[in-house]
Amino acid sequence: MANHNTFGKLGEQKAVAFLKASGYEIKKLNYRYLNAEVDIIAEKDDFLVIVEVKSRNIGFLEDISHVITPKKIKLLTMAANHYMEELDRDLEVRFDVITVVKNADNFEIEHFENAFYHF
Repeated sequence: MANHNTFGKLGEQKAVAFLKASGYEIKKLNYRYLNAEVDIIAEKDDFLVIVEVKSRNIGFLEDISHVITPKKIKLLTMAANHYMEELDRDLEVRFDVITVVKNADNFEIEHFENAFYHF
């Protein structure tokens, strides 16, 4: 596995630990539907939370407004809709982004709730 893939998986593990510690119930990891992949699907407070994880080394994190492209939003929305159909439950869906930034031997985690809205 390439180094960036390994680092990305480590970022997802850090994000999962963060979410669990924050009271989220993790439902699925790396959920795939057609061309879409959702990093984390979680639940908390009657919300189904679709989480995109972005892992970077210090100094390489883009402006959060540019992290998720319109194409990515469309794919995540499609996957979320499919998951909701499978789940057959009535939950409100929220789209979050978690950034995991490696700074020397430390990881800084930031959680952006309602990071974007589906259209």
